[in-house]
Amino acid sequence: MEAKLTEAEKNLMEILWSRQSAFMKDILEDCPEPKPASTTVATLLKRMQNKGLIDYRTFGNSREYYPLVKKEDYFGSEVNSMIDRFFNRSVTQFASFFTANTKLSQAQLKELRDMIDEQINDESC
Repeated sequence: MEAKLTEAEKNLMEILWSRQSAFMKDILEDCPEPKPASTTVATLLKRMQNKGLIDYRTFGNSREYYPLVKKEDYFGSEVNSMIDRFFNRSVTQFASFFTANTKLSQAQLKELRDMIDEQINDESC
């Protein structure tokens, strides 16, 4: 996935991901204060549509927007891109950096290890 979201676009995508679909009034309602102008939101939605991340259905004069990409897929692609750029495609370097620099508690590290063990066990079946 090549399309990248700006911070403003990411905020709108979060609304669409949580709602699954939304009309402009719903999107504006969910935006935090200070509310953006509807023209600003319309411009962002058009950009996101041009990037192939969202689309819409027309109901009379209204458009119901919906995401074309799942949140997990988008952020998975973002993480993989970061690993490629900053850690020379080394997941091990990323994991080492992540565990050393995020100040995870012992409980969180154990939970992470358990998740990794579960993935290993699932793939070996």
